[in-house]
Amino acid sequence: MCSKEVESYNGYKRIDVFDDYVTEELSNNYRNILRLIGEDTTREGLNKTPERVAKAMQYLLQGYRADPVEILKSAMFKEDYRQMVIVKDIEIYSICEHHLLPFFGKAHVAYIPNGMITGISKIARVVDVFALRLQVQERLTSQIKNCIQDTLKPLGVAVVIEAQHLCMQMRGIQKQHSITTTSDFTGAFQKEATRDEFIRLISTKLS
Repeated sequence: MCSKEVESYNGYKRIDVFDDYVTEELSNNYRNILRLIGEDTTREGLNKTPERVAKAMQYLLQGYRADPVEILKSAMFKEDYRQMVIVKDIEIYSICEHHLLPFFGKAHVAYIPNGMITGISKIARVVDVFALRLQVQERLTSQIKNCIQDTLKPLGVAVVIEAQHLCMQMRGIQKQHSITTTSDFTGAFQKEATRDEFIRLISTKLS
């Protein structure tokens, strides 16, 4: 059984759907975690925290319930365009699978069509679907690339992700200003000239 939470303001409505069984099971586990670290789960500030976290985790990891291939296929069109299509500065928020701490930053995605294009927003949606799972940045980069390459079958795909990791900034080595960059390329983007053009374009700021 699922429950819905509706937020409305200024004509905007947002509906979140949660699995009641999952919410209850996660809440019980988070309540135990809070007890084990020495907290009193009955005090006012923490009384509803286990349920809040249970719902937050379902929201932050909703990528498991979506199919990125179907997202791309829902807006595929024949088009005789064979130049670079770039969607840059796509905000990403993900959770590192090693410490369950967030990492966040921007993804830059490009492809060169080979008879088929997809809606621009679908590229960003694919990034979201893979980001909203337990991840490592390296795998996230490759998953986005592979999904676009396998579904659209373009002449090439390029993905660059720049992110900050709280597991580096809050614990361990504690380097607050470090940024991790990953990249992956297929097809035409493996040629130096094409790859250099992509890097130049994602580095250029519009005036």
